[in-house]
Amino acid sequence: MLANQNTLLEQQVNERTEELKLSLDHLKATQDQLIQSEKMASLGELTAGIAHEIQNPLNFVNNFSEVSTEWVEELSEELSVVRINVDATSAIALVTDLKTNLEKITHHGKRASEIVKSMLQHSRTGSGQKEPTDINQLTDECLRLAYHGLKAKEKDFNVKMETHYDQSIGKLNVVSQDLGRVILNLINNAFYAVMEKKKSTAEFTPTITLSTQNRGDKIQIVVEDNGTGISAQSLGKIFQPFYTTKPSGAGTGLGLSLAYDIMKAHGGDMKVETEEGKGTSFMLTLPQVNPSV
Repeated sequence: MLANQNTLLEQQVNERTEELKLSLDHLKATQDQLIQSEKMASLGELTAGIAHEIQNPLNFVNNFSEVSTEWVEELSEELSVVRINVDATSAIALVTDLKTNLEKITHHGKRASEIVKSMLQHSRTGSGQKEPTDINQLTDECLRLAYHGLKAKEKDFNVKMETHYDQSIGKLNVVSQDLGRVILNLINNAFYAVMEKKKSTAEFTPTITLSTQNRGDKIQIVVEDNGTGISAQSLGKIFQPFYTTKPSGAGTGLGLSLAYDIMKAHGGDMKVETEEGKGTSFMLTLPQVNPSV
């Protein structure tokens, strides 16, 4: 009798263990899907901004090309009468203007190529290899992409942006696409905070401030806003996976959690200072390691 009870109990334990194992596997699979969804959502937010960023220099390229074509036609006409009119001042002026135009075409064409390269670096999974990266340039690029992404969705919304980049910061060995995701996430959160405050505060100038600082053995990146701030109740939970202060559908609660993990993987840290109703500052700290180049 006792042996039968033991056998039955063992069978029940095994069944329960199998159920728990299946539940754990399902939870892990769901978590992986959510993390991937967060990455894709971040990439999706960039699409509009990248399109606008690319369109700006390409507009210059197209416009200057059209004008240059017209000038070439005028130049041909001017040169055709040079034999009659010895004064070729007009033709020379056209040549000078044409040269300036072509220089601008080259400049904006290269700028478009840089944006496409940045887009590809951000979207690819990457090898996870650290490489020498200009932190100031990366930070400024993220600000530009986030801003144009915001303007694509909120055309009437205006925000003041201030930047203070420490030029003494050299290149750091980082996984640029991962660090870019961190900075971009913080900037997007800052934009969201000031937009929410603007809805309820008429006399308010939404302001985002980005700065970098060289602190000897470390460098610091600060993303500051004068938005809604974070409540004391939420402050201790913001780095927890799946916790979000945004309404349903506006965030997955994985952005800051992933950002925190990325900073730790770089041997760095992420801290926050906030005052509800006044604003928030996120401080990213990275070790100052000179890359071997």
